Amino acid sequence: MKILLILIYSFIIGCSNVSQPVVKEESTQVNPISNINDLPRITQQLVLPPYLPFHEQVATGGPKIIVVNLEVLEKELEIGKGVRVQALTFNGSVPGPMIVAHQGDYIELTLKNPNTNQLRHTIDLHSATGALGGAGLMKVDPGESKTIRFKATKAGVFVYHCAPGGAQIPFHVASGMNGAIMILPREGLKDNKGNFIQYDKAYYIGEQDFYIPKNDDGTYKSFNSPLIAMHETVEVMKGLIPTHLVFNGSKGSLTGKNALTAAVGEKVLFIHAQANRDSRPHLIGGHADLVWRGGSFSSPPVSDYETWFVPGGTAVAALYQFKQPGTYVYVNHNLIEAILYGAAAHMQVSGDWNNDLMVQIEK
Repeated sequence: MKILLILIYSFIIGCSNVSQPVVKEESTQVNPISNINDLPRITQQLVLPPYLPFHEQVATGGPKIIVVNLEVLEKELEIGKGVRVQALTFNGSVPGPMIVAHQGDYIELTLKNPNTNQLRHTIDLHSATGALGGAGLMKVDPGESKTIRFKATKAGVFVYHCAPGGAQIPFHVASGMNGAIMILPREGLKDNKGNFIQYDKAYYIGEQDFYIPKNDDGTYKSFNSPLIAMHETVEVMKGLIPTHLVFNGSKGSLTGKNALTAAVGEKVLFIHAQANRDSRPHLIGGHADLVWRGGSFSSPPVSDYETWFVPGGTAVAALYQFKQPGTYVYVNHNLIEAILYGAAAHMQVSGDWNNDLMVQIEK
């Protein structure tokens, strides 16, 4: 049965691959920096979402080569009570880890696909230029590892995701194989008046839609491998209605004891990514002081939004300086999706209460 499934999968891949332009050997290309091999090399230590790797907000010195290592892990994840999915992941998490660089840097990215996996994987980085965002050069079969280098030409926050071709693209993305990359301006961020601004904390929220087949009795099915799950999952996906919509891989991953934290007076940068569907983040009890629409740091941010928009296939950054302590709820403000599906996070903010901003009046 497994051999048959692999043959079917190979046939699908062979029929659906997009033809790619022939890429010349690097030695024949015009290199924009003649001494690129002499640039400083920084290996980025990736961390699990909602956190970001250590980084400078304002770049020190000239361009660098940021070395990034991603490993594909096909693994079972529990996304809700008793609900399990055969997830496809970068580095084991949904979403994949945040990558951070500065405009003008080079990212040298290695994608490893262990021989224990069943499927071919790629990576399409929306921050990269050419070759389907890198996917045309990174067709990595089980047991292989491939490396690309690309220049960070655009400043902003961007999605990356697996894109092996045809129906495999939405299947891999809807199985969790997506993440985000932040390319900061070398001089740091600016507010809507052109003044430099820094954040005290940054959190990365990846919104994920899952499509889990059901048994005849209404319970959710479980499968032993992505290959076995693929056909029925794709059939559910065709309905365009998720069975689960969660932040950072599972319902409750950022609520209760897993709540995000801040203090009154701190400026927090929220990076919200959705690789597949539109979203509309809202911070209940707060606002967005600044929103970089479409994720672009090259355009001035807009100010004082109650709810901001994340088009499917993008990441968007918003900044808020907390003014009151207490529990805030960060949601996708389609409240059906937030409350009934689980697209919600908590913020626990410490500090002193300000009666001038709000007070309960006894009558």
